[in-house]
Amino acid sequence: MTKSFGYAAQSKTSELEPFSFERREVGADDVLIDVEYCGICHSDIHQVRDEWGGSIYPMVPGHEIVGRVAEVGANVTKVKVGDYAGVGCMVDSCGECTYCKSDIEQFCEKGAALTYNSTYMDRVTPTYGGYSTNIVVPESFTLKINDSENLAAVAPLLCAGITTYSPIRRFGVKEGSKVGIVGLGGLGHMGVKFAVAMGADVTVFSTSPSKEEDAKKLGAHHFVVSKDPEQMKAQASQFDFILDTVSASHDLNAYLQCLKYNGAMVLVGIPEKPAEVLAPLLVMQQRNLTGSAIGGIAETQEMLDFCAEKGIVSDIELIGVDYLKEAYERTVKADVRYRFVIDIATLKAKEAQN
Repeated sequence: MTKSFGYAAQSKTSELEPFSFERREVGADDVLIDVEYCGICHSDIHQVRDEWGGSIYPMVPGHEIVGRVAEVGANVTKVKVGDYAGVGCMVDSCGECTYCKSDIEQFCEKGAALTYNSTYMDRVTPTYGGYSTNIVVPESFTLKINDSENLAAVAPLLCAGITTYSPIRRFGVKEGSKVGIVGLGGLGHMGVKFAVAMGADVTVFSTSPSKEEDAKKLGAHHFVVSKDPEQMKAQASQFDFILDTVSASHDLNAYLQCLKYNGAMVLVGIPEKPAEVLAPLLVMQQRNLTGSAIGGIAETQEMLDFCAEKGIVSDIELIGVDYLKEAYERTVKADVRYRFVIDIATLKAKEAQN
């Protein structure tokens, strides 16, 4: 077995604390990654606190993982020892169903093995995430990272990046597209960067006027205070595509009316309460309302390559493991610009003390 050390929650009410555990041995098709950085996603907090139900404890969170390859199995050709590599939201799938064969493993008919708070495909062995010193992953779920990039700032691309890139790409955003980004947080700021890089005319919608300066620095061309009725009225039927990144309950209709004929609004945030949608806003202008999850492994690699080419990384605050409690509290309050990333060197220092 492969020894590992991480931070885990033992229950939905406990704090994250040191946790020693074992990962499987590196098989012929596996890659062992020595973790260097791991982003903190808001979904980590939801699952640690069992806010979505069904949480499995002990839980080592983290699915925005970047590190260096420490060992490879005999059959591995994608990466070699010493390369930089990443792991996103999945660590395995059945590989046989229609979805897996179509490179959308996130929709695996048997249920993909998520990076943490899940089980491997045997449905018995629990998965543990990236708040840890290492991780063992099949080559097919290992992502290649450009070694010239800012590794800490690359880590959030493995979730926040692909979550926003996938729908923007799927709906054909291109030069001249009129794009709206609702919310300027961990997801929203990546949405702005991608849409701008693809040549779109980008507008940020936010309830916080104070975020206008940040939006413009990120490349947005326009800023709308969404709680101002007059500003919202001026946006009616203006947009080809709107990416809604907000997880708090809010009025979707206010944004649907901003879409042009046949425009699309995609939800990537998951509010707790069901939303009411006015059917005429969809029917009368043939507008589209849909949702999007992460992308498959091939699309995630495409996104990473696109980011390397365009020089795109996440805006982050780098922290040590001793700051996890405060980071969680600040994430819930949306008090971060725009993603916390854990320096795993601080975790390794803790391991040395134990």
